[in-house]
Amino acid sequence: MGIAKKRKAVDTKVDKNKFYTLSEASTLVKDVNTTKFDASVDLHIRLGVDPKKADQAIRGTVSLPHGTGKTKRVLVLCTPDKEAEATAAGADYVGLDEFVQKIDGGWTDIDVIIATPSVMPKIGRLGKILGPRNLMPNPKTGTVTNDVAAAVTDVKGGKIAFKVDKAGIIHASIGRVSFSPEKIAENSAELINALVKAKPATAKGTYLKSVYMASTMSPSIPVDTKTLIN
Repeated sequence: MGIAKKRKAVDTKVDKNKFYTLSEASTLVKDVNTTKFDASVDLHIRLGVDPKKADQAIRGTVSLPHGTGKTKRVLVLCTPDKEAEATAAGADYVGLDEFVQKIDGGWTDIDVIIATPSVMPKIGRLGKILGPRNLMPNPKTGTVTNDVAAAVTDVKGGKIAFKVDKAGIIHASIGRVSFSPEKIAENSAELINALVKAKPATAKGTYLKSVYMASTMSPSIPVDTKTLIN
Protein backbone atom coordinates (compact mmCIF):
# COMPACT_ATOMS: atom_id res chain seq x y z
CA MET A 1 0.00 0.00 0.00
CA GLY A 2 1.44 3.40 -1.02
CA ILE A 3 1.83 6.29 1.39
CA ALA A 4 -1.19 8.17 -0.04
CA LYS A 5 -3.44 5.09 0.27
CA LYS A 6 -2.18 4.40 3.79
CA ARG A 7 -2.88 8.00 4.74
CA LYS A 8 -6.41 7.81 3.30
CA ALA A 9 -7.05 4.58 5.22
CA VAL A 10 -6.04 6.08 8.56
CA ASP A 11 -7.80 9.42 7.87
CA THR A 12 -11.11 7.54 7.83
CA LYS A 13 -10.40 6.22 11.34
CA VAL A 14 -10.53 9.74 12.82
CA ASP A 15 -14.05 11.20 13.01
CA LYS A 16 -13.45 14.94 12.52
CA ASN A 17 -16.89 15.71 13.98
CA LYS A 18 -16.19 13.85 17.21
CA PHE A 19 -14.25 14.99 20.25
CA TYR A 20 -12.36 12.14 21.89
CA THR A 21 -11.49 11.66 25.55
CA LEU A 22 -7.77 11.73 26.36
CA SER A 23 -7.86 7.96 26.84
CA GLU A 24 -9.56 7.36 23.44
CA ALA A 25 -7.16 9.73 21.66
CA SER A 26 -4.15 8.02 23.26
CA THR A 27 -5.30 4.65 21.87
CA LEU A 28 -6.29 6.04 18.45
CA VAL A 29 -2.99 7.91 17.92
CA LYS A 30 -1.22 4.53 17.90
CA ASP A 31 -3.73 3.08 15.40
CA VAL A 32 -3.38 5.90 12.88
CA ASN A 33 0.42 6.07 12.88
CA THR A 34 1.79 5.30 9.39
CA THR A 35 5.53 5.74 9.97
CA LYS A 36 7.95 2.84 10.21
CA PHE A 37 10.00 4.65 12.90
CA ASP A 38 9.01 5.33 16.51
CA ALA A 39 7.21 8.59 15.82
CA SER A 40 6.82 11.42 18.30
CA VAL A 41 3.36 11.99 19.83
CA ASP A 42 2.59 15.71 20.12
CA LEU A 43 -0.08 17.87 21.69
CA HIS A 44 -1.17 21.15 20.11
CA ILE A 45 -3.11 23.21 22.65
CA ARG A 46 -4.75 26.53 21.77
CA LEU A 47 -5.11 28.75 24.83
CA GLY A 48 -7.41 31.72 25.38
CA VAL A 49 -4.53 34.12 26.02
CA ASP A 50 -2.96 37.14 24.33
CA PRO A 51 0.76 36.27 24.04
CA LYS A 52 1.58 39.94 23.33
CA LYS A 53 0.73 40.74 26.97
CA ALA A 54 3.71 39.94 29.20
CA ASP A 55 1.57 38.29 31.92
CA GLN A 56 -0.14 36.03 29.34
CA ALA A 57 3.00 34.89 27.48
CA ILE A 58 2.84 31.49 29.17
CA ARG A 59 6.05 29.49 29.57
CA GLY A 60 7.30 26.98 32.08
CA THR A 61 8.35 23.38 32.56
CA VAL A 62 6.72 20.11 33.49
CA SER A 63 8.20 16.71 34.37
CA LEU A 64 6.44 14.01 32.37
CA PRO A 65 5.92 10.89 34.53
CA HIS A 66 7.04 8.58 31.70
CA GLY A 67 9.62 10.83 30.03
CA THR A 68 9.48 11.78 26.34
CA GLY A 69 11.03 8.59 24.97
CA LYS A 70 13.77 10.70 23.45
CA THR A 71 17.20 11.14 24.99
CA LYS A 72 17.90 14.84 25.02
CA ARG A 73 21.37 16.15 24.17
CA VAL A 74 22.34 18.61 26.89
CA LEU A 75 25.01 21.31 26.77
CA VAL A 76 26.10 22.90 30.05
CA LEU A 77 27.81 26.29 29.77
CA CYS A 78 29.66 26.94 33.02
CA THR A 79 32.91 27.90 34.72
CA PRO A 80 35.58 25.18 35.15
CA ASP A 81 34.64 24.54 38.81
CA LYS A 82 31.20 23.26 37.71
CA GLU A 83 32.35 21.07 34.82
CA ALA A 84 32.90 17.82 36.76
CA GLU A 85 29.47 18.12 38.42
CA ALA A 86 27.74 18.64 35.04
CA THR A 87 29.59 15.73 33.43
CA ALA A 88 28.80 13.39 36.33
CA ALA A 89 25.10 14.24 36.02
CA GLY A 90 25.13 13.09 32.39
CA ALA A 91 25.60 16.28 30.33
CA ASP A 92 26.63 15.51 26.74
CA TYR A 93 28.74 18.64 26.34
CA VAL A 94 30.35 20.79 29.05
CA GLY A 95 32.45 23.93 28.72
CA LEU A 96 32.16 27.59 27.82
CA ASP A 97 34.25 29.59 25.36
CA GLU A 98 34.71 26.81 22.78
CA PHE A 99 30.94 26.18 22.69
CA VAL A 100 30.08 29.90 22.58
CA GLN A 101 32.33 30.09 19.50
CA LYS A 102 30.77 26.97 17.96
CA ILE A 103 27.24 28.34 18.45
CA ASP A 104 28.36 31.70 17.06
CA GLY A 105 29.45 29.75 13.98
CA GLY A 106 25.98 28.17 13.64
CA TRP A 107 26.28 24.94 15.66
CA THR A 108 23.01 24.03 17.41
CA ASP A 109 23.16 20.22 17.45
CA ILE A 110 21.69 20.04 20.97
CA ASP A 111 18.22 19.91 22.55
CA VAL A 112 18.74 21.87 25.80
CA ILE A 113 21.30 24.39 27.05
CA ILE A 114 21.82 24.87 30.79
CA ALA A 115 23.95 27.77 32.03
CA THR A 116 25.15 29.13 35.36
CA PRO A 117 24.13 32.77 36.09
CA SER A 118 27.75 33.93 36.08
CA VAL A 119 28.27 33.01 32.40
CA MET A 120 25.03 34.55 31.06
CA PRO A 121 26.76 37.82 29.98
CA LYS A 122 28.88 35.74 27.56
CA ILE A 123 25.80 34.01 26.15
CA GLY A 124 23.60 37.08 25.70
CA ARG A 125 24.92 37.84 22.22
CA LEU A 126 23.91 34.36 21.05
CA GLY A 127 20.22 35.24 21.45
CA LYS A 128 19.72 35.71 17.71
CA ILE A 129 20.80 32.12 17.09
CA LEU A 130 19.38 30.44 20.22
CA GLY A 131 16.13 32.42 20.63
CA PRO A 132 14.34 31.23 17.45
CA ARG A 133 15.30 27.63 18.29
CA ASN A 134 13.99 27.86 21.88
CA LEU A 135 17.49 27.04 23.14
CA MET A 136 18.21 30.22 25.10
CA PRO A 137 18.74 29.40 28.82
CA ASN A 138 16.10 31.01 31.00
CA PRO A 139 15.60 31.11 34.80
CA LYS A 140 11.83 30.52 34.30
CA THR A 141 12.50 27.12 32.74
CA GLY A 142 15.17 26.19 35.27
CA THR A 143 17.97 26.32 32.69
CA VAL A 144 19.82 29.21 34.34
CA THR A 145 20.95 27.79 37.69
CA ASN A 146 23.97 27.11 39.86
CA ASP A 147 22.67 23.59 40.54
CA VAL A 148 23.66 22.26 37.12
CA ALA A 149 23.55 18.61 38.23
CA ALA A 150 19.88 18.81 39.25
CA ALA A 151 19.00 20.64 36.02
CA VAL A 152 20.73 17.99 33.86
CA THR A 153 19.03 15.17 35.81
CA ASP A 154 15.60 16.84 35.34
CA VAL A 155 16.04 17.24 31.58
CA LYS A 156 17.32 13.70 31.09
CA GLY A 157 14.47 12.37 33.25
CA GLY A 158 11.65 13.83 31.14
CA LYS A 159 11.36 17.49 32.14
CA ILE A 160 10.16 19.51 29.15
CA ALA A 161 9.80 23.24 28.61
CA PHE A 162 6.65 24.75 27.08
CA LYS A 163 6.08 28.19 25.60
CA VAL A 164 3.04 29.72 23.96
CA ASP A 165 3.65 30.85 20.36
CA LYS A 166 2.43 34.07 18.72
CA ALA A 167 -0.87 32.40 17.80
CA GLY A 168 -1.53 31.38 21.43
CA ILE A 169 -0.71 27.70 20.82
CA ILE A 170 1.51 25.36 22.85
CA HIS A 171 3.22 22.62 20.81
CA ALA A 172 4.83 19.86 22.88
CA SER A 173 6.11 16.35 22.36
CA ILE A 174 4.74 14.11 25.13
CA GLY A 175 5.96 10.66 24.10
CA ARG A 176 6.36 8.15 21.26
CA VAL A 177 3.92 5.85 19.48
CA SER A 178 5.67 2.88 21.12
CA PHE A 179 4.32 4.08 24.51
CA SER A 180 1.24 2.37 25.91
CA PRO A 181 -2.02 4.37 25.62
CA GLU A 182 -1.96 4.77 29.43
CA LYS A 183 1.51 6.39 29.35
CA ILE A 184 0.52 8.72 26.50
CA ALA A 185 -2.63 9.75 28.41
CA GLU A 186 -0.78 10.26 31.72
CA ASN A 187 1.95 12.37 30.11
CA SER A 188 -0.69 14.42 28.28
CA ALA A 189 -2.68 14.99 31.47
CA GLU A 190 0.48 16.14 33.28
CA LEU A 191 1.17 18.80 30.63
CA ILE A 192 -2.45 19.97 30.51
CA ASN A 193 -2.63 20.23 34.33
CA ALA A 194 0.58 22.31 34.30
CA LEU A 195 -0.99 24.66 31.74
CA VAL A 196 -4.20 24.96 33.77
CA LYS A 197 -2.12 25.86 36.84
CA ALA A 198 -0.25 28.47 34.78
CA LYS A 199 -3.50 30.20 33.73
CA PRO A 200 -3.00 33.97 34.11
CA ALA A 201 -5.55 35.80 36.27
CA THR A 202 -6.06 38.28 33.41
CA ALA A 203 -7.05 35.62 30.83
CA LYS A 204 -10.72 36.04 29.90
CA GLY A 205 -13.21 33.58 28.42
CA THR A 206 -12.44 29.95 27.55
CA TYR A 207 -8.88 29.06 28.52
CA LEU A 208 -8.43 25.61 26.92
CA LYS A 209 -9.82 26.50 23.49
CA SER A 210 -8.78 23.35 21.63
CA VAL A 211 -6.54 20.34 22.11
CA TYR A 212 -5.29 18.12 19.29
CA MET A 213 -3.11 15.02 19.53
CA ALA A 214 -1.06 13.78 16.59
CA SER A 215 1.95 11.65 15.81
CA THR A 216 4.46 12.55 13.11
CA MET A 217 2.63 12.61 9.72
CA SER A 218 -0.63 11.27 11.18
CA PRO A 219 -4.04 12.99 11.19
CA SER A 220 -4.82 15.22 14.17
CA ILE A 221 -7.24 13.86 16.77
CA PRO A 222 -9.53 16.44 18.43
CA VAL A 223 -9.69 16.02 22.22
CA ASP A 224 -12.77 16.96 24.26
CA THR A 225 -11.57 19.87 26.42
CA LYS A 226 -14.57 19.53 28.78
CA THR A 227 -13.17 16.23 30.04
CA LEU A 228 -9.75 17.75 30.79
CA ILE A 229 -10.34 20.40 33.41
CA ASN A 230 -10.15 18.90 36.88
